[in-house]
Amino acid sequence: MAGSSLVLSDDSTLSKLDKRLYVLEGWLALVSGLAVFSLMIMAVASVGGRNVLNAPLPGYVDWIEQAMPLIAFMGIAYAQRDGGHIRMDMLVGALKGRPLYLVEFITTLAIFGLMILLVWGSWAHFERSFDFSAPMWSRDSSMDIALPLWPAKLLAPVAFGVLCVRLALQLWAYARAFLRNDETPIAVPLVADAATQAAMEAEHVSGSDN
Repeated sequence: MAGSSLVLSDDSTLSKLDKRLYVLEGWLALVSGLAVFSLMIMAVASVGGRNVLNAPLPGYVDWIEQAMPLIAFMGIAYAQRDGGHIRMDMLVGALKGRPLYLVEFITTLAIFGLMILLVWGSWAHFERSFDFSAPMWSRDSSMDIALPLWPAKLLAPVAFGVLCVRLALQLWAYARAFLRNDETPIAVPLVADAATQAAMEAEHVSGSDN
């Protein structure tokens, strides 16, 4: 379940790396949000131009295609850090201590392996599109206004690479928690109970009112 996790921190090297990476992930998520906002503005301009001036925004579909990787990929590491992705909290929430950390390590390792393959594949896809000797460094372009496609294709391996770094940190955290049998592991999303979740939501609401 999304939105029911919290991440603890301390003065360890792992926690410091987690916080620094979280700053980068936050900026990437902000870029993703700005891309969504920009598409909203472009939609208004395109519809308004069509209805008022009988001239929709040129290349509107092309710009949407370019923005899709920004919207789809740039925030995934941010969500992974906060436990925002869909997960089976009812299952893992029944586990405690080393069994929980072992299960989380195995599932995170599986995701990490998949993301390594996606980085490799998406980078190869970008390389097929990028060419220094071609116009605008691109071997392919969009259908309408001929936007180069390599910038959009580059976003996928970049975003997946950041996610791989996040997953590597979480693997470190779960392995450390397993070996030390920590009650409160750091740098990983922990499932919050109902009381803690209610307190977090109350704090969020009271903070937004200030």
